[in-house]
Amino acid sequence: MKICLTLLLMICLASSALAFPQEDCGEKRCTDCHSLTKEEAGFLLGSGADRVLKVEQAEMPGVWTVEVEKAGRKYPVYINYSKSHLLRGELLRLKDGENLTKLRMASLNRVDVSGIPLADALIIGDPQAKKRVIVFTDPQCHFCAKLHGELPEVVARDPEIAFYIKLLPLAMHPDAYHIAKSVVCNRSLEMLEDSFAGKTVPPPLCRAEAVDENIALANKLGIRSTPTLVLPDGRPFSGFKKADQLLELLDSKAAISPAEPAKR
Repeated sequence: MKICLTLLLMICLASSALAFPQEDCGEKRCTDCHSLTKEEAGFLLGSGADRVLKVEQAEMPGVWTVEVEKAGRKYPVYINYSKSHLLRGELLRLKDGENLTKLRMASLNRVDVSGIPLADALIIGDPQAKKRVIVFTDPQCHFCAKLHGELPEVVARDPEIAFYIKLLPLAMHPDAYHIAKSVVCNRSLEMLEDSFAGKTVPPPLCRAEAVDENIALANKLGIRSTPTLVLPDGRPFSGFKKADQLLELLDSKAAISPAEPAKR
């Protein structure tokens, strides 16, 4: 009887041990049990990456964040601890919906703000504001119009923020190119807002070479969609954002540009 009880106890303990996940580290830190070098990551990714830049533990347990470069673009991918699965996609934090992948991509692909001319930019806010945000916008872009409507609220809530709007017409909007030139020729926010509202904008009265320069600059910087914001610290973010989201992105010392404000 005693022998049977002993065998039963041993079987139960063995079953309990098997029930725990294979990647569980118990009381130890996960990095005490698991490791992934840049060389290993490069081997696992193969032709999926030209270069592995960095490997670190992801915010999600059991996963490594691997920063890679491919065709001149930097982005994160995710490899699990057992090195059996690869995830190419967006990692979201459920408690607040924060897109951790987009945040990392923006940091990895910072642009040199000093190399973006602002002489042609339309300004919303105080030109002397400490935080300058550059906005690449298309006059026929629906999401650009939505973002544009949020900018005055941001400036009203934080006068130290100013938006510098550069016209970037996309090929998918055939009339946007000439509308952009008209807006730049007249340096008119009203004309841009008329276009957003679907109103007719008169033809351009000047060459407005700045529009062509903006297109070339966007290609050089890897900006392929509108709206795209470039924060004072060089981080680019594409897509529509509400005023609260913009204020949160800019609420850091890193977002304050030490450079002198551009002239009108």
